[in-house]
Amino acid sequence: MEPLVLLPGLLCDEAVWQGQIDALRDVAQCTCMDWGRLDSILAMAERVLRLAPPEFSLAGHSMGGRVAFQVVRMAPQRVKRLALFNTGADAKPAGDAGVLEEQKRRSLLELAETQGMRAFAMAWLPPMMKPGRMADTALVNSIIAMLQRKTPEIYEMQMLALLARPDARPVLPTVKCPTLLLTGREDSWSPPARHQEMAAAIPNSRVVIVPDSGHMAPMEQPAAVAQAMREWLQIPV
Repeated sequence: MEPLVLLPGLLCDEAVWQGQIDALRDVAQCTCMDWGRLDSILAMAERVLRLAPPEFSLAGHSMGGRVAFQVVRMAPQRVKRLALFNTGADAKPAGDAGVLEEQKRRSLLELAETQGMRAFAMAWLPPMMKPGRMADTALVNSIIAMLQRKTPEIYEMQMLALLARPDARPVLPTVKCPTLLLTGREDSWSPPARHQEMAAAIPNSRVVIVPDSGHMAPMEQPAAVAQAMREWLQIPV
């Protein structure tokens, strides 16, 4: 069985990967990381390298993709395959764009602190989903339940990690292992064009654009994501 380390994104846990864990039981031994109260991408990558097997395949969603880049930067010889979902490689932008990003993240923190994690989820989630997908009650409730398992304090720690995220673009051309880049066609936060740009810089990479999906592709379209991962896991290394 292939050791497969799964890295969740902002405020996510194993639930974001459950569809893939279930679908890939015959080919992968999955381990999902928990970020606890870690407040930097570096600390998260160090946790991965401390807990992961000597060699493993690595998949990261959203913030988890940024952690995956840091893992590859620190220990490329240990990563047999790399999968990057709904993510990016850039640091926080300079100037007004960076100020605006921080303001938006901190306003969500204030909402979480004053009104709770459900109010946070209802404000944060709609832009992450395919337009109209908020009507999918079962899906939305599962995501909200996942977010409510976290706290405003945990959001603040992960927010700080994202605001101080390292620029991973220099890592891209150094990636030697088979790499899958996947996002939702309707992901406005991490759009297809961004993944195509990253793939252009990564040798031995493939891009998969999942229809009818926004930023939460592993939960919005679990079967399509699992199939892409199955094909990726079958690439000889």
